[in-house]
Amino acid sequence: MTDHSKGEFDPVSGRTTTGHEWDGIKELNSPLPRWWLYVFYATIAWSVAYWVVYPAWPLISSHTRGLFGYASRQDVEAELGALRQLRSTRSAALAATPLGEIARDPVLLTFALAQGKAAFGDNCAPCHGLAATGSRGYPNLRDDAWLWGGTLEDISQTISHGIRTGDDRSRQGAMPAFGGANGMLKADEIVAVANAVRALSGLAPRPGVDLDKGRALFAANCAACHGENGRGNRELGAPNLAAPLWLYGGDEKTLIETITLGRGGVMPGWAGRLDATTVKALTVYVHSLGGGQ
Repeated sequence: MTDHSKGEFDPVSGRTTTGHEWDGIKELNSPLPRWWLYVFYATIAWSVAYWVVYPAWPLISSHTRGLFGYASRQDVEAELGALRQLRSTRSAALAATPLGEIARDPVLLTFALAQGKAAFGDNCAPCHGLAATGSRGYPNLRDDAWLWGGTLEDISQTISHGIRTGDDRSRQGAMPAFGGANGMLKADEIVAVANAVRALSGLAPRPGVDLDKGRALFAANCAACHGENGRGNRELGAPNLAAPLWLYGGDEKTLIETITLGRGGVMPGWAGRLDATTVKALTVYVHSLGGGQ
């Protein structure tokens, strides 16, 4: 690199150079365009004016207020106040309207669905998923397969008091364990029952398994809750085994595990955690998901 103390005229560009040269490449002395400089100076002037008229600089316990004393927080607070007032009016109407009549008022129904969706996302989505499609051990709320019933009243009862929570009004049914040291069925009998259950929903049983034995054992041990045809009992929370909708899985291994060890999932009760109006909105929302009855 060469560094000359003075620039020289560059005949190619018609400009003078700065006197700097790197590997034969000369640096032209090209000042910034005037319009660019004017815009830059204007932004500096604008920032100084902004600091003066608007809140801008942090202090030890506060901030400069500015000559205008304006802050967007004031607009936000006013909008939130108006929203709270609107919600208060609609919430009062929702609280006073019976569950079965909410759908008759389109405005109230829209409000209930919006509030219910927000409450679902905050409280129910961690288990049932944001789309309410569930996962292993957590019911899909969109498939119209309701263990405890899908009417507004059924859903409200389940949401309010939960399942197996110890609350006197919660859903109490549970799948007993038929295996183990003190079980009612032997290992080979459990395999037969598991394959008989698979056959109920149209799934292929394991070749060589005695399905007649499995059906007889099912009638003696399982039909009391699931029914003779395996179609379930909502009073007990016993699922319909003739439908290919499995809460824990319908493969042979999972069914053997279920029969052997039993199942007893727990859902919390939301009465007391959520106010009654929010529970009502949540009920309306869950009922609307596609499986309402």
